[in-house]
Amino acid sequence: MSEVEALLAELRALPTIRPTAPGDLDDLLHRLKSAAARWADVLYEVQESAQPYASPRAAAALEVAFRRAEESYVELEIALNDTVRG
Repeated sequence: MSEVEALLAELRALPTIRPTAPGDLDDLLHRLKSAAARWADVLYEVQESAQPYASPRAAAALEVAFRRAEESYVELEIALNDTVRG
């Protein structure tokens, strides 16, 4: 669980949710994208390791959770790229 604890600490360390300048938004998006990537990795590992033990419904739920986390990462990547270009 140390990976999850490290991720939670990273999220708690975010200075603000409301950026007040363009540079603040870039920094926030970088940090959120990093956290989203880590969360997707955690969910993927849980999904993979739980396969022998999870019911079909639980396995499907874990797969959906992983996909949504991965989609969040991609959307944050798009937002960051657009912000940098803007």
